[in-house]
Amino acid sequence: MRTVAEINDKIRRGTVTVWTITEAKALIAQMGVAQAAKTVDVITTGTFEPMEGSGAMINLGHTDPPIKIVECHLDGVLAYSGFGAVDLYIGAGQMATPGRESEAEEKGGGHVIADLVADKSVTLSAIGQMTDCYPRASLDTTITRDRINQFYLFNPRNLYQNFIVGVNGGDRPLSTYLGPLQPRLGNAVYANSGALSPLLNDPELNTIGIGTRILLGGGEGYITWEGTQHFPLQRRLPNRTPVGPAATLAVIGDAKRMNASWVRGCYFKGYGPSLMLGIGIPIPILNEEVLMRCSVSDQDLVAPVIDFSIPRRVRPTFGLVSYAQLKSGRLTLEGKTVRTAPLSSLYFAQQVALDLKQRIDDAEFELTAPVQSLPTDTRFMPQDSWGQ
Repeated sequence: MRTVAEINDKIRRGTVTVWTITEAKALIAQMGVAQAAKTVDVITTGTFEPMEGSGAMINLGHTDPPIKIVECHLDGVLAYSGFGAVDLYIGAGQMATPGRESEAEEKGGGHVIADLVADKSVTLSAIGQMTDCYPRASLDTTITRDRINQFYLFNPRNLYQNFIVGVNGGDRPLSTYLGPLQPRLGNAVYANSGALSPLLNDPELNTIGIGTRILLGGGEGYITWEGTQHFPLQRRLPNRTPVGPAATLAVIGDAKRMNASWVRGCYFKGYGPSLMLGIGIPIPILNEEVLMRCSVSDQDLVAPVIDFSIPRRVRPTFGLVSYAQLKSGRLTLEGKTVRTAPLSSLYFAQQVALDLKQRIDDAEFELTAPVQSLPTDTRFMPQDSWGQ
């Protein structure tokens, strides 16, 4: 029906038709798939949720005399320094080192990244390996976004294609990466935005792959590879959407051009820090099949309800529930009504999609066709202590 190149030509000429994923579902139901596919060129999707599998690359620039950093803390948070003299990588989930900062208990890498994106000052304390090339022994200074060279997010695992619902069937509260889970099925927390989620609207990743341009933290970014724990072989429904965690993406983007509204540090009490991140993905409507996948509803998407009270890799499940049930605010498990809440922001997910739509309408964002598809046969292997 159309190509990415043809869509980009329409973007440049100002004749492109763009719908957000929320608009698309309503208009497809009203117009039908065939007519809608003839009308729309691009559908924008978005999400805003904690993405612990994120981190930032930072190049400080050389000091005088030069230093080869072997240990470094940013606002009390350890940054990895094992490559290059003044290159650092800070993970969003890295906890602050106790005793180094007054906020150590509730601060982590995600907060440092968010502060730098917002151009706030961050303290740096580094120890050097003294050599003939790098004679300096230590460095204590303050950095900001504009006082460092490269600063970009390089996230090894973002945008889970579906996830789980967490509950607690035990008799004590649990602190988890989904937040607090109350005992005796006191609440249920789900992490995916369902029918708004980017990868659930292209379940077989026919338009999304390596090289796809995305909106990352309010700036432009790209998909670089499959994400860690990428598991496309997850069991799927007839509509090809997975019944649990499946595909993931590795992404990259210039953090100096990001918007602090879409990059925020967060902390889960009893678990640790993370990074709330807004990501938007455009789906080019190349044919009716692509559009039909975007019509999927929350009623047609499911996630497994997992009991976190059993501390094992494979936990008991209460079966599958639809995202329509989850978003209603109530579930029924074993005859008990259980309150539900999203970990992702459904409102901000729609705002990310709207932001991306506006940029395309204003000819500020063009699409890219993938240079390579993401693998569809990657298996997910557990790790066991063999011989013990």
